[in-house]
Amino acid sequence: MSSPAPALRYKRILLKVSGEVLMGEQGFGIDPNTLEAVAKDIAEVVSHGVELCLVIGGGNIFRGVSLAGKGMERSSADYMGMLATVMNALALQGALEKEGVFTRVQSAIPMDAVCEPYIRRRAMRHLEKGRVVIFAAGLGAPYFTTDTPAALRSAEMGCEALFKGTSVDGVYTADPKKDPKAVRYEQLSYHDVLAQDLRVMDASAIALMRDNEIPIVVFSIRERGNFLKVLKGQGVFTTIA
Repeated sequence: MSSPAPALRYKRILLKVSGEVLMGEQGFGIDPNTLEAVAKDIAEVVSHGVELCLVIGGGNIFRGVSLAGKGMERSSADYMGMLATVMNALALQGALEKEGVFTRVQSAIPMDAVCEPYIRRRAMRHLEKGRVVIFAAGLGAPYFTTDTPAALRSAEMGCEALFKGTSVDGVYTADPKKDPKAVRYEQLSYHDVLAQDLRVMDASAIALMRDNEIPIVVFSIRERGNFLKVLKGQGVFTTIA
């Protein structure tokens, strides 16, 4: 694998992708064109020598929190949500391997027939060998969204930054889809995010990132080629540090 270009800001990163991104314009499930576009963007970044791991949400298939709110037992709903993240991880693994990227899926809930169990040292070895590691099934415990495992895995893997790929190109003063006067922040502190309740990630995830001094970069992964651009410090994004 080629050595990283000097223009790249980080050598090892974790990419957190919400499940909703994989829906594309559909209302549910996985849109094959969106999946392919995300895989191409990731492959492009990996080809520049970046060591990359991922955490994917499951909201495109199942939203445990919303069903728990409608009377389903919370733990069961959360476990179903974790299984949805495994489905997304396997779909993305297939798309990445089509692009020639060696990929491993590690699940916090052991399911040996479909993927590896999460073992930190093995995951580190995969990264060192240039493989992309996708962490599935959250923390393997209910009452956590996928934000917390994304923060935890980025710390465990020694990542230099956590990139949050969403359908919006940064953090705004209000929802830009609802409020045309919403202004995008270039830079925020962890304290700003918590004090203003900006909902970038769960408070527990933000606190974990703050304690480990890992910056969070929020950008739009829906825009083709944007991931590499942001990694070079170009394009539109918000940095929380």
